[in-house]
Amino acid sequence: MAQFINPFSDWGFKHIFGREISKDLLICFLNDLFAGEFVIKSLAFGNKEQIGLSKDSREVIFDIYCTTDEGKEIIVEMQNRGQEHFIDRALYYTSRVIVNQGIKGEWDYNIRPVYTICFMNFVDPLLPLGKLRTDMILADKDNGKMVSDKIRMVYLMLPFFEKTETECENDFERWIFVLKNMNTFERMPFLAKNAVFKKLAEISDLRTLSKKDMDKYEDSIRIMRDAYATYKYAIKTGLEDGRKQGLEEGMAQGMAQGMAQGMAQGMEKGMAQGMEKGMEKGKAEAERQKNIEFAKLMLSDGDSTEKIQRYTGLTAEEINEIAQSLH
Repeated sequence: MAQFINPFSDWGFKHIFGREISKDLLICFLNDLFAGEFVIKSLAFGNKEQIGLSKDSREVIFDIYCTTDEGKEIIVEMQNRGQEHFIDRALYYTSRVIVNQGIKGEWDYNIRPVYTICFMNFVDPLLPLGKLRTDMILADKDNGKMVSDKIRMVYLMLPFFEKTETECENDFERWIFVLKNMNTFERMPFLAKNAVFKKLAEISDLRTLSKKDMDKYEDSIRIMRDAYATYKYAIKTGLEDGRKQGLEEGMAQGMAQGMAQGMAQGMEKGMAQGMEKGMEKGKAEAERQKNIEFAKLMLSDGDSTEKIQRYTGLTAEEINEIAQSLH
């Protein structure tokens, strides 16, 4: 029976990497990620809520946000399910941190480097297929030479890591193996390789959690599972709606154009359009259900309506209805 935290849950990921007591785990991981480039000796956690650029702008909320001893600002995100425009979303988050460095009055635009590391438990078709790690920098298109080190995006697509425990050759690969499989372990591997994995085992052992933390963890797991089930159902419903709508539109258009050529072309076009609309509707509903479950968890923790609005995008009326349904 597995005995370690699932790092793909929102609470679990922050419990492992986002606390002062476990800060050395994050430092070790980052040093292994950027091995040979620089060494982080210490870091300080920052405010994960970045204030909007105007009074009407929504805040940007990160999983983990920290600043290294060299002044590099680092964002670490765990994304369990794919979403449309994920690459643009990560770029937007990174850009907001850069913009927030601006100083009123005289300023020479001397900005600090901002790195974003995205753990992705899914495959994004815009990134190179079959590749675990993709590093994006500002570089010359012709010769690949870096122009600026002030922005860097590191995408880690975990489904493409297929090495076994014995095949891992360095600590970075060991980290990826552990994080990808930790929720299935009965024992933590690599304890003799690096003491950091012993600390990781202690931090993530479910048996050491307090009742309050276990309740939060179980709520986080439930939200993750419910979101996945809702996502799968929405996709299935979207496909069925798309097929039905496509068939109806295809037949109507096909009959108008002619029984032979018209039905073939019309059904193909209609089904494609219908399926696309159905999937968009399904994805939107899945995201809404995920926000509703998150709101329930925040309400149980006593968070204010305003804070829940910032985190979920739900209206005050919707949050009040959710609160009433809990009583």
